[in-house]
Amino acid sequence: MRSSEEADGVEGEAAGASMMSAAGSPYQPTTEPVLPGRRLHLRCDTDYLRSSFGLLKLLQVLLALIAFICIETVKECLPCGGLYLFEFVSCTAFVVTGVLLLMFCLNLHTKVPQINWNLTDLINTILSALLFPIASIVLTAMNHKRSGEIAALVFGYLSSAAYLFNSYLAVRVWRLSDRRPAAVQASEYTRARSESRGEVEGRPEVQRLDE
Repeated sequence: MRSSEEADGVEGEAAGASMMSAAGSPYQPTTEPVLPGRRLHLRCDTDYLRSSFGLLKLLQVLLALIAFICIETVKECLPCGGLYLFEFVSCTAFVVTGVLLLMFCLNLHTKVPQINWNLTDLINTILSALLFPIASIVLTAMNHKRSGEIAALVFGYLSSAAYLFNSYLAVRVWRLSDRRPAAVQASEYTRARSESRGEVEGRPEVQRLDE
């Protein structure tokens, strides 16, 4: 009997010691709340696609892609400088404009507010409007009258016209938005002056007591 009681006592002491050592250990199991993950809700902005800028950007992507495909069908060239320049310009315009179209169409530009997407779009449009005509003119002077080169030139000049028209609209909108804050400040200043003048005119004149 005594041996069994002693064994029970030893086991109790061992269990208490293990509990104390576990309580004093710096590596304690922690239960942290699991935060719900942020879901990226993608929604196609049909209003942007129906706008003039959305339609122009979609047209630019299609024209640049077709121009790049046409120039890729040319297998032989000598010299090849004009062909390589046209390849680079059409491929770059297709990729960059396509990415911007996806960013604006899916409202992904609102997820990255650190980048000025309107300015990025304006720079890409102006550069493409300058480089596409240059590449098309160089290819016109250096082509070998092959069907692929002629088709690429047709779509290259169409892309140039689309980017030039888009640049005109973008610069026009930018100038109007730049003038609007000044007009708003002028109207607010005029309204403040009229209100203050009305308050001064509405005050009764204080007559002097000695008169």
